[in-house]
Parts: sequence; structure tokens; C-alpha cells
Amino acid sequence: MKSLKKTRRIQILVAAALSLLTATALVGYGFRDGINLYRTPSQVAEAAPDPGEYFQLGGLVMDGSIAEREGVEFDFVITDGVAEIPVSYVGRDPRPDLFAEGDGTIVKGYYRGGRFEADNLLAKHDENYMPKEVIDTLKETGVYVDPNA
Repeated sequence: MKSLKKTRRIQILVAAALSLLTATALVGYGFRDGINLYRTPSQVAEAAPDPGEYFQLGGLVMDGSIAEREGVEFDFVITDGVAEIPVSYVGRDPRPDLFAEGDGTIVKGYYRGGRFEADNLLAKHDENYMPKEVIDTLKETGVYVDPNA
């Protein structure tokens, strides 16, 4: 006959193992779509990702590149001052009011056939905002100009 202490220890160990297994499963479920990596136009031009890889592309919206299409869809070009990547926005939301040429943006989607197919668009939320990743990229290429300078 097992002692009560030994039975209780086994129950605690089993409960701890189940808790750890549940936590691991929840974390795995949270990352089921993978981690969205951020890339610059230069990085995409150097080594094109797989067509099935979902990632973020960031840079400046090239002047004169926004072209309206049917519905809420539109095309534009993202640049980091070194490389340019054409983007087709195929999301469901209309273009944000503060999305404009010459401003920083981050798009999420897939790079297929030499074109980025964006289903999500992140634009600045006020007149002076630019995503940190985009600023860092532009500083590296020597294109960034501080708007407050």
C-alpha cells in the first residue's frame, strides 16, 4: 500500500507536467502563423523570400507611385533609398487618410513574382510618426532626414 505522501507527490508531478504541456501547446498555437519578420526593400531584392512566407516590408512610399485600382485596392512602390519593391494592396480596409507618398509605412503579406502582395497596411497615426524600423533602415542607407531638424 502506497503512503499518502507518495501519492500526493505523484499527483503534484503529474499536474505540473500537464500544466507545462498545456503552456507549451498554447505558446505553439500563438505562433502558428510564425513570427512576422521585418525586411527592407534592399534585403528582399538581395534574397527573395519563398512565395509562401508571410513577412513585413517597410520603407518609404515612393513619390508618384500610388495608383488607384478597383474598390479599396491600390498599388504603390516602397523604397529604402537603395532598392524599390512594387506593392499591391489587396486587403479589405480602405487606404488610411495619413498614408501618403514620401511617408514611412509597413506592409504585411507575401512576395510573389517580383511584387509584394499586401493584405495589411500600417501607416503613421499622426503627422510626425514614422515606424522605428523604417527610420533605422533609412538611417543605414543614408536617406533619412529628421523632420524636426
